[in-house]
Amino acid sequence: MKKHLFLWCCVFLSLLGTAQNITILDKETKQPILGVVGSSVYHKEIKANEQGFIDFKSFGDADVLNFEAKGYRPNSYFRAILEREGFVVHLDKLPEELDAIVISATRFPEKRGNIAHRVSIIDKNFIVNQNSQTTADLLANSGDVYIQKSQQGGGSPMIRGFSTNRLLYVVDGVRMNTAIFRGGNIQNVISLDQYSIDGAEVFFGPGSVMYGSDAIGGVMAFSTLTPEFNLYNNGAGNTNGQASVRFSTANNEKTYNVQFSSGWKRWAMLTSITSSDFGDLRMGKNGPDEYLRNIYGARRDTLDVVETNNNPLVQRPTAYSQVNLMQKIRFKASEFTDIKYGFHYSSTSNFSRYDRLIRYRNGAPRSAEWNYGPQLWMMNQLTITNKRITKAFDEIQLRFAHQKFEESRIDRDWNDTERRTRTEEVTAYSANLDLFKKMGKGELTYGAEWVLNDVASTGTDEDISTGNIVVGPARYPQSEWSSYGLYASYRHKFNRKWIGQLGARYNQYSLDAQFDTTFYPFPYTSASLNQGALTGSAGIVYRPNNKWSISASAATGFRSPNVDDLGKVFDSGDGVVIVPNPDLKAELAQNIEIGVARNLNSKLRFDVSAYYTLLNNALVRREFSLNGQDSLLYDGEMSRINAIQNAANATVYGVQGGIQWLISHEWQFTSKLSYQIGEEELDDGTVSPSRHAAPLFGSSHIIFFQQAISFDFYCMYNGEKSFSELPQEEIDKPYIYAVDGDGNPYSPSWYTLNLKINYQPNSTFGFSGGIENITDQRYRTYSSGIVAAGRNVFVSAKLAF
Repeated sequence: MKKHLFLWCCVFLSLLGTAQNITILDKETKQPILGVVGSSVYHKEIKANEQGFIDFKSFGDADVLNFEAKGYRPNSYFRAILEREGFVVHLDKLPEELDAIVISATRFPEKRGNIAHRVSIIDKNFIVNQNSQTTADLLANSGDVYIQKSQQGGGSPMIRGFSTNRLLYVVDGVRMNTAIFRGGNIQNVISLDQYSIDGAEVFFGPGSVMYGSDAIGGVMAFSTLTPEFNLYNNGAGNTNGQASVRFSTANNEKTYNVQFSSGWKRWAMLTSITSSDFGDLRMGKNGPDEYLRNIYGARRDTLDVVETNNNPLVQRPTAYSQVNLMQKIRFKASEFTDIKYGFHYSSTSNFSRYDRLIRYRNGAPRSAEWNYGPQLWMMNQLTITNKRITKAFDEIQLRFAHQKFEESRIDRDWNDTERRTRTEEVTAYSANLDLFKKMGKGELTYGAEWVLNDVASTGTDEDISTGNIVVGPARYPQSEWSSYGLYASYRHKFNRKWIGQLGARYNQYSLDAQFDTTFYPFPYTSASLNQGALTGSAGIVYRPNNKWSISASAATGFRSPNVDDLGKVFDSGDGVVIVPNPDLKAELAQNIEIGVARNLNSKLRFDVSAYYTLLNNALVRREFSLNGQDSLLYDGEMSRINAIQNAANATVYGVQGGIQWLISHEWQFTSKLSYQIGEEELDDGTVSPSRHAAPLFGSSHIIFFQQAISFDFYCMYNGEKSFSELPQEEIDKPYIYAVDGDGNPYSPSWYTLNLKINYQPNSTFGFSGGIENITDQRYRTYSSGIVAAGRNVFVSAKLAF
C-alpha cells in the first residue's frame, strides 16, 4: 500500500511539474520546436531543455515573456494570457528563411534554399495582416508583383516584363488559364477570394517544365484553406467558425465573410462565403490634374448627355459587387490515402471598363457604355494523395478538375442606339498525375497532364430605342483547345554544399476552330493546328553553410497559340482586316538567372537575383496573304490582310532584391525592390520599350509584433516612366497619362504611406484597421486606366465561435 501511495505521489508531482512547463510549438505543424530561447526583463537568456520545454518559474515575476528560435518570428506573451492558454506558445515560421518550404517549384514540398530559381512566399500571416480588398491588391502589397488596373473590378499582374497570357495562374495545383486568355489585360485574379487563400507562392521565370504552356514570366500558385481532422477526443466531431466584416471609405466598401469548419477522425469539411460591395472609387487630392473626372456620360431619355461631376475626385462609374463561395470536403481513406474535394464559385456584377469611358471626341465621350458583364468562375476539383512508399514513388497525387468561365463585353458608341454584347463561355477539363520518389541522394518528380478547353462564343446586337435584338458576330469561333504533357525533374545532392537539378517536358497541343461565315465572308469555315513543344531547365545551388545560398539556372518556357491568337477575327480600322492563321507555332522563351541569399545571422537576411529573358517567335500582327492575295473585299471595302504571326522577338532583363531584419523581439524591417528593362518589336519591325515591363517598384515595412497587437507601417513606391520610356502602344493612349513639361504623356513616380493595426486580445475576438495612402496621393499605377484610391480608412472585425 505504501509503495502504491509513493508511486501516485510521484505521478502527481510529475504532472504538477509538467503543468509548469511551457511548450513551444510550430503554429502550422503543431510540432515542438527545439532550440528555443526565452527571455524577460529579469532574464536575458533561458534555454529550452532537450525536449523543447522551458520551466515557467524561470521567468520569475516578469509580466511579459519573450520567445525566439532560429527560423521563426519572435513572439511575446503576457503572463496572464500564457497561463490561461495552458502554457503553450506558438511561433510562426519565417517565410524568408532559406529552409522555408515551397511547393510551386516541384509540385511537392522542397526547401527554398535548395531551389535554383527565385520563389517568393505570401504566407497566411501576411494575408491576415494586410487585410486587402481583393487578391489583386494582396499581390500588389506583397512587393513582388506589379498590378495594372483598367477599372476597379480588376487587376492584371505583371512579372519580369510579362503579363496576361504569358503568366500562369494555379489554384490548388490546377491551371486557371484558359484558351481565351488574351494579350490585353485580364481580370481573372479577382475571382480568387482572399478570405479563402491559405498562402501563395510566386515562381519567377519560366515554369513550363512543371506547368506547361503560358508559364513564361512566372507562375502564381495559390493554395486555399484545407479542412482539418480532429485528432483529439477519439475523433469526436468538432465544429467551429468565424465571421468577419470590413468597411472602408475610399469606395464605401462593405465586405462580409463567414466560415464554418467541422472535423472528425476521418472526415472534415470547410465552408467559406464572402460578399463584397464596392462603390465608385475616390482618387487622392494631391497629384496631376489630368486624372480628375470632371465630366461623365449619362443617358437622359433618348439622348446621351455630358454631366458635370460634382466631385471630380470620384471616378464614375466604377462601382461593382462580388460573391465568393468555397466548399471543401476531406476524407482520410486510410493511413496513407487522403482525398480532398473542393468547390469554388465566384461571380461579379457588371462593371465598367473605366479606361474606355475616359476617351473623348469633340468634347464628348467616345463610348456611351463600355461594361464587362458578370465574370463567372466555377471549379470542381478532386485530389487523391497516397504516401505509401513503393518502388515507383514515395508520394503520388492524382488531380481532376472541371471549371466553367463566363465573361462578356457590352458596349455602345456615343448617341448610337446599337448596343453590342459579346459573350464567351469556356468549359475546362484537366487531369494531373504527379509522382515523387527519393533515390539515394536524389529526388525525382515526374508526371503527366491533360487539359481540354471548349470555347463557345456568341454575339447579339440590340437597338435600345426599340428593344429589338438580333444575332451579331461572335468574338471567337466555336473552338476546342487541348494539351497533353509529360514531364520529369531530377534534383541531386552531390554533397552538403552542392545541389543540381535537371528537368524536361514535352507538350503536344492542338486547336480546332469552326468559323461562322455569316458575318465574315472568308473562303474557309475552319482552322486547326496540332504541334508540340519541348522545354527544359537546369540549375545549380551552392550552399557552403547554412547562411549562404548561391544559385544559377537556365530554363526555357513556351506559350502555345490559343483561340484568341488563332481565331479572333475583326476589322481593325484603316482598311485592315485581321484573318486567322492556322500556321502558328508556340512562343519560346530562354531565361538565365543567378541569385545570392545570405543569412548574416539569425536576425538579418538579404537576397538578390539577376535575370535575362529572350522571347522568340512572339505572336504579333503582320501583313499576310490569303490565297495568294494581299487584300480582300470586306464589307464592301477592299481591305489589306493582316494576321497574327510568329514574327517578333522581345528581351527583358532586370534585378530583384529583398532584405529582412529582425531588429528585436517586437520589431522587424522588410524591404523588396524590382527593376526591369524590356524591349519588343513593333508591327513595323522597329523596337519599342516593352509594354509589360513595369517601372522600378517596391515596398518597405516596419512591423511590430506582440502577443495581442501588431502594426505594420509601410511605404509602397514606384519610379517614373518618362515619355521616351513609354512603349508606342502606351503613347497612343494619352488619356490615361499625365502631361510632362513638353506636353507629352508620361507616368509620374509616386509613393504611398500606410499603417495597418491588428488587435486580438483573445482567441474569440479580433479587430484590425488602418489608413492606406495617408498623404492622399493622386496616382495611377503604370499602364492603368483607373486612378488608384486616395486616403482610405478601413476597419475590420472578426468573431470566432
